[in-house]
This record gives sequence, structure tokens and C-alpha cells, in this order.
Amino acid sequence: MRTVTTTSTDVDVVLPCLDEAEALPWVLGRIPAGWRALVVDNGSTDGSPDIARALGATVVHEPRRGFGAACHAGLTAATSDIVCFCDCDASLDPALLVPFVQEIQDGAADLVLGRRRPQGRGAWPAHARAGNLALARMLRRRTGLRLHDLGPLRAARREPLLALGLTDRRSGYPLQMVVRAADAGWRVTEHDVPYRPRTGASKVTGTWRGTWQAVRDMSRVLAEAPAGRELVR
Repeated sequence: MRTVTTTSTDVDVVLPCLDEAEALPWVLGRIPAGWRALVVDNGSTDGSPDIARALGATVVHEPRRGFGAACHAGLTAATSDIVCFCDCDASLDPALLVPFVQEIQDGAADLVLGRRRPQGRGAWPAHARAGNLALARMLRRRTGLRLHDLGPLRAARREPLLALGLTDRRSGYPLQMVVRAADAGWRVTEHDVPYRPRTGASKVTGTWRGTWQAVRDMSRVLAEAPAGRELVR
């Protein structure tokens, strides 16, 4: 496994995985030195768990299908103080998480998100970008956070994340994390990151139907009442 140098060692990177055999070597080769890769297999049939294990990753099995189910299984399995999340399809470089982690360690933020900037044709389909923009606007109305993206590249401390009590196990998981963090008064920051064309077919935003299902899941999250009070409509 090729690694990227960093000074921090107490970091776990959660990588939800469903049939990502082709992308795994590149993704795992970009994990910073000393960090632990947690590949959460969500029912792969292409040998992804064996490949991940051979490349030095810790493999966690989550039989319940769903992006949120895989992410939360990784969070539960993590043991490090800081936990990062990254897609396992080679669209995002986990080495970019180094400054995210530094910001958490410095106490400058509680949750750091990557704002995706498409690199090359096909990196981010128009329908997926439009759905993300709509959700960002709804998030702003719901929480006041002026974010541009709800992307999967992110970092936070493990114990506070668990204390958020995240319950969504589908596409709404990343948004629920941000909404509940905002309700809890967390400092949330956002940094530009390059977004490459993914390896293989997207399970969520590769089609209009997948995008619509994701938007529907996230809309349910936005309809949740803030902790301890009714949501004013």
C-alpha cells in the first residue's frame, strides 16, 4: 500500500464499499501513513473484501444494504479519536483529509467537509449537481449553515459523532450528520477538493432515479425537528 506522509497517527478512515475492486488499489494507496483504513463491505460480489485485506485494510462487514448502514458500521468499528469518511470509488483522494484532520486537532472546527470541484467530464452529472444544490439551500434554511456541498469527504471526532445519535441508514446519513451537528452547535467548515470521475457505475447519483431517491431520503432528514423542540414550518 503506497502511503502519504503525515504526522498524525490516531485516525481511522471509513470507506463504504460495494463492488469497488477496480478502485481499491488506488484509494488504499492514498491513505496517509499511520492512519487505518476501514473498508466496510456492503455485500460486494467482486472480491472487494479480499483485495482490501490483501492491501492492508481492516475489513468490516455490514450485511444491511445502504450507504448510511455502511458508514455507521465503520464509525462503530472505529477506535481512533478522529474518524474520516471517504468514498471508495476513486472519485476523491483520501490524502486530502490531512488538513481536515489538522483543523480538528487544532480545535478550529468540529466537522470539516469537502466541497467537491469536478475535474474532467463526467465527474459530477448535472442532475446530481442540481440535487446537491437544492439540498444545500434547504439545509441553509433549516440550520443557517451556508454550505455549498454535502459531499462524503469529511472528518470529525469519533465520540461526539456517536453522541449525535444518527439513525438514517440510507442516503440521508451524510446530511443527518450535518443537520444534527448544526443543532448541537458544532463549528462546521468546508474546503474545496478535486472531484474525479469515479471508477465503475454509481450506486446512487449515476441515474435520475438514484438521485431522486437520495433527495427523498435527505428531505426526510430535513423534516426532522431539532432536538428538544418542534420544527416550525
